[in-house]
Amino acid sequence: MRAHTPARVALRTAGSSLATAEILDLNLCLAEARDAVHSTLSTASLMPLLRERGWSPILLKSAARDRHEYLRRPDLGRKLSAESRSLLDRNSSAGSANDLVIVIADGLSAIAVERHTVPLLDALTPLWLGAAHAPVIIAEQARVAIGDEIGELLQARLTLLLIGERPGLSSPDSLGAYITWAPRIGRTDAERNCISNIRPEGLSYADAAARIAHYLKAATQRQLTGVALKDDSLFLPDEA
Repeated sequence: MRAHTPARVALRTAGSSLATAEILDLNLCLAEARDAVHSTLSTASLMPLLRERGWSPILLKSAARDRHEYLRRPDLGRKLSAESRSLLDRNSSAGSANDLVIVIADGLSAIAVERHTVPLLDALTPLWLGAAHAPVIIAEQARVAIGDEIGELLQARLTLLLIGERPGLSSPDSLGAYITWAPRIGRTDAERNCISNIRPEGLSYADAAARIAHYLKAATQRQLTGVALKDDSLFLPDEA
């Protein structure tokens, strides 16, 4: 079983206690999870990679002033700071409505965003050509719901939000993707679709990109996301 899963099964013991090696491994994974939660996003390395692919990312911040406040006040991570909202207002007034807006948020694992966002977008772009021309927003100290405010300001039909997920003991760098139709402040999680555990050891970039493209297509056709939109891509014929 251990050869097929990173889950903690069949742990070795020493008498009535866990073996020292198992305890050390557990402590290491706990430390990696803590580091992921407290890490900050390296925009200096992420933004050039996005520019190389033709995007012009806009850097925004949530209402949380720093990482400590972000972790203590989830509500502040769900909305833009006054300065960022003003910046986005100026950008939206100079443009028009967008079919898709891509939001990259650090969430609870900035290292997940740094490692997996660009490879995932590389896999998605050939499957959903609109992604190559979508505005890209990087949001620091951000929670999922911040995408609703960003999408509303940019008059987006759809938002694709990529965010670092809460670390687990075997997955400190798991990336999540959230698709929301007609984003606006007040949307609930029941009104969006989520694809989680995107990383080489979990859901591969290719499989995640295929599922995201399926949701984007289905959402555009049916003009909704959330509990009413199911992932039936595995049951569709290849030509569908």
